[in-house]
Amino acid sequence: MFSKPDKPTSARLDGPDGPGRKSIAASLIAQNVTLKGDLASDGDVQLDGAVVGDVRVAHLSIGESGRVEGAIEAETVDVRGRVAGAITARTVRLYGTARVDGDITHAQLSMEAGAHFQGRSLTAEPAAEPLSVAAE
Repeated sequence: MFSKPDKPTSARLDGPDGPGRKSIAASLIAQNVTLKGDLASDGDVQLDGAVVGDVRVAHLSIGESGRVEGAIEAETVDVRGRVAGAITARTVRLYGTARVDGDITHAQLSMEAGAHFQGRSLTAEPAAEPLSVAAE
């Protein structure tokens, strides 16, 4: 009736980062938590509480009750709450409940109706490719 799976689900070897890498569970900062200081993670963070400091993560999702007072650097940022500071990310999504006061540097930016954005929208420069020198 109850059987163990052949492979443990918590230690997958084929995670989103490619074969041979373990999946990392998303971190949650709950609504009743305030973090004062910088936050850094190689994984995903769901922020329903508050961070007073800079945030550097792979993917940041700010819930409606979430708040960041500081700079954000990530691959992707989804904002449903409040941000007071600059955002630098490849993809930024501002949902209808979002309030962002600061510049956004991005490759892709999307905003829903109702989102508040006070700042500059700056297009990220693509990484410079090294020049090849022709052999003579």
